[in-house]
Amino acid sequence: MTSRRNLLLACVAAMVGGWHLWLSSAASTKATFEVMMSEDEWRKVLTNEQFHVLRKHGTERAFSHPLNDNKRAGTYHCAGRELPLYGSESKYDSRTGWPSFWQALDDMSVVLKEDHSLGMMRIEVICAVCDSHLGHVFPDGPKPTGSRYCINSVALLLKEAE
Repeated sequence: MTSRRNLLLACVAAMVGGWHLWLSSAASTKATFEVMMSEDEWRKVLTNEQFHVLRKHGTERAFSHPLNDNKRAGTYHCAGRELPLYGSESKYDSRTGWPSFWQALDDMSVVLKEDHSLGMMRIEVICAVCDSHLGHVFPDGPKPTGSRYCINSVALLLKEAE
């Protein structure tokens, strides 16, 4: 019995350690971003609410934006530099008040990093091109990934399919 428990604990520890290493390497490989702008430059191209969310890691009020309930087909882009991030086919209603996706378009469009704000550990989602805060990813999403990318609406621009 003890050996099974130790084996199970070792497996869980290895999985958690692997997840931590993957996050650390993903964040560290993106230390320099393609688009680097000063705070004043960002203020000129973003609305006040976008600036608060994208550059100051804020959160919009839940259920406050029309993109939350949007059902139109298209691609969701970063509001900072218009990088394609999520397809409408991976969007679903998580009933959280923010647009939710079960996967990003590809592994190169977003960067995941540990976020220790608010006295807890979460996984922050940032744009791989401009280092803008998009939201967080949680492990309680639907199949096939089990991920819930909970993204601020003001961080997104929808380019509708033609």
